[in-house]
Amino acid sequence: MTEAGLAVFTFDGVKENPTDHEVTAGVATARTHAIDLIVAVGGGSSMDCAKGINFILTNGGRMSDYKGHGKATKPMLPSIGVPTTSGTGSEAQSYALITDASSHLKMACGDKKAAFRVAILDPEVTLSQPRSVAAVTGIDAIAHAVESYVCTRRNAVSAMFARTAWAYLEPNFERILATPDDLAARSSMLLGAHFAGTAIESAMLGVCHSCSNPLTAHYGLTHGTAIGLMLPHVVRFNAPAAGVWYAELMAETGAKSGRPAADALAERITALVRVAGLPTTLRECGVSESILPLLAEEANQQWTARFNPRTVTEADILGLYRAAW
Repeated sequence: MTEAGLAVFTFDGVKENPTDHEVTAGVATARTHAIDLIVAVGGGSSMDCAKGINFILTNGGRMSDYKGHGKATKPMLPSIGVPTTSGTGSEAQSYALITDASSHLKMACGDKKAAFRVAILDPEVTLSQPRSVAAVTGIDAIAHAVESYVCTRRNAVSAMFARTAWAYLEPNFERILATPDDLAARSSMLLGAHFAGTAIESAMLGVCHSCSNPLTAHYGLTHGTAIGLMLPHVVRFNAPAAGVWYAELMAETGAKSGRPAADALAERITALVRVAGLPTTLRECGVSESILPLLAEEANQQWTARFNPRTVTEADILGLYRAAW
């Protein structure tokens, strides 16, 4: 961009799971330099923070003013997304997930004007990410494909993207961990994450993501770590409502076990989590059993649980946490 004669200014104050504080700091930088274009380079946190900055810079107010969808009344700046991880697929979505620093609850702030005008998927920029980052972001992408495929807002478009995402992600996740410089596998993971993000944009997620957010807030668990812990238990819980769709995902793997599809899928996800070297129980992460009721109460307030294929209550969520503990 500099070679093209553009003045470029950098804001690098983004933290994992960005809060409204980071957005405010980014807006101050943007105003100082009177920017007219945003280029977000990084993982999902960078993408979300960039969208948050765009909201406040162009429309004013606070992030909480945009919780929900379509609340930005003024035009927003054009923006470009360049993901360096194969995880959130945020570059394909019009929502920014910003944490309220005071309540620790994540706010989903969406508007079609917030979507990136262009997303550049270059697998070479993912080569330098540490194995630990590839592991947690890859598990998150897999969860996006699985949850969006069965949520109550699923439709023909979202199902197509989610199933395609799974077909790219499931066989290539282990490959990038075993052979980090496998550019073909990296490409597949990047495409899979993007397609999963597109599926979310057309549909939604489920209770697994609701369960993960309190774990991050209270224990600082990386989002992908929390997701990997909870997803197998959520899959088994959802079996009565989503078993047929889980069978369709398992058919993509070519595996034939003779077991119920939900059990086979849950075991496959657990196997991937173990290959990644991530914990498979809450106990391993230092989560106290006594806090599980509080976690369930908070998870029940998260919006994605409302789109779970099987109706879920606070008691059900507590049961999921106990199963994972």
